[in-house]
Amino acid sequence: MITIGLTGSIGMGKSTVAAMFADAGVPVFDADATVHRLQATAGPLVTAIEAAFPGSTGPGGVDRAKLGPMVLGDPVALKRLEAIVHPAVGSERAAFLAQNADAPMVVFDIPLLFETDGESRVDAVVVVSAPESVQRARVLARAGMTADKLDAILRRQLPDAEKTARADFVVPTGGSLDTTRDAVHRIIACLAARKTPLS
Repeated sequence: MITIGLTGSIGMGKSTVAAMFADAGVPVFDADATVHRLQATAGPLVTAIEAAFPGSTGPGGVDRAKLGPMVLGDPVALKRLEAIVHPAVGSERAAFLAQNADAPMVVFDIPLLFETDGESRVDAVVVVSAPESVQRARVLARAGMTADKLDAILRRQLPDAEKTARADFVVPTGGSLDTTRDAVHRIIACLAARKTPLS
């Protein structure tokens, strides 16, 4: 099995590209969606997160609008949150691999792949990238997003130029969907032609 790490900064179109891999028959593990599920109503992490960050949860589970300001810009608080979340996501990842043990390749959709040393745990890294103007327009169109919030998020992420320089493959998302889909299919074909994982 070849493991692919899919990443990209906020607003780059990573979810769209992940869906294209899935549509092509490649199993996708969505780390962010997994975190959302673990933190949803009655999720297994809600109690621990509330204990560590009082007032951060509500009837729907973890309230990201409340939790965000408690950790953004505070490395100590962020480490405390990661110590709760990362082991649980790791267990979910192991279960995903077991369920797809016969697949020739799988994708791990991980927003902070480089920032968490995730590239050392996959065989190939795919970075999704778009021009900065496109990125900012996409993100600022989201409900509740402001330029200050976006800048705070971007400070936690490696610059796009550094990510693309470290990638094995780059998928452009600033143009048409067909162009992006063609890039995904070329990556799948390239990796399928290799007899052994990149390691």
